[in-house]
Amino acid sequence: MSISYQKNIDKTEIEKLSLFVFPGEVVVIETAADAEQAVKSMEGVQFLGFDTETRPAFQKGVVYSVSLLQLSTEDKVYLFRLNKCGFGESLCRLLADQKIVKIGVAIRDDIKHLQRIKKFMPSSFVELQDFAPKYGIEEKAFSKLMAIILGVRISKRQRTSNWDSDVLSEAQIRYAATDAWGSLKMYQYLTLSN
Repeated sequence: MSISYQKNIDKTEIEKLSLFVFPGEVVVIETAADAEQAVKSMEGVQFLGFDTETRPAFQKGVVYSVSLLQLSTEDKVYLFRLNKCGFGESLCRLLADQKIVKIGVAIRDDIKHLQRIKKFMPSSFVELQDFAPKYGIEEKAFSKLMAIILGVRISKRQRTSNWDSDVLSEAQIRYAATDAWGSLKMYQYLTLSN
């Protein structure tokens, strides 16, 4: 059975949809040792949702390093606080692993900014902005893709919050987890329903 998708969606249509927040387990990682353990637990998976968050700069010429790397499995999201745990070799190897497909939205800059921290060879990444048009979808924004593909509305309120703060709020954690998990789910939904 092949599903047909809307090409575009507007704000009034999105506002009618139910608000969605990832409800599952989220692991916040702040030490290099915990990062190693998390990477080990993901080594055998076939697909990972992928995203990053960076502290916004509200001054011209000010640029911050990536604060958070989000990787999502089917039922769990790992939030690597790179400003605390670092961007170690095991994470670089995971992102370079050809056997694991990493899926995200607008990932070119994410990868480029991660490579500024440490060079790695990205492999097996799927950009949903390039993938969704194969299904007739013209939208590029993450929130619009979520609305069209999964039929849900997501909040983008936390996007410009301080991702370098000492402690992430529950709202930040859920927002970051939703982004990574949403990318994985959208890819699965597109590939399995057609």
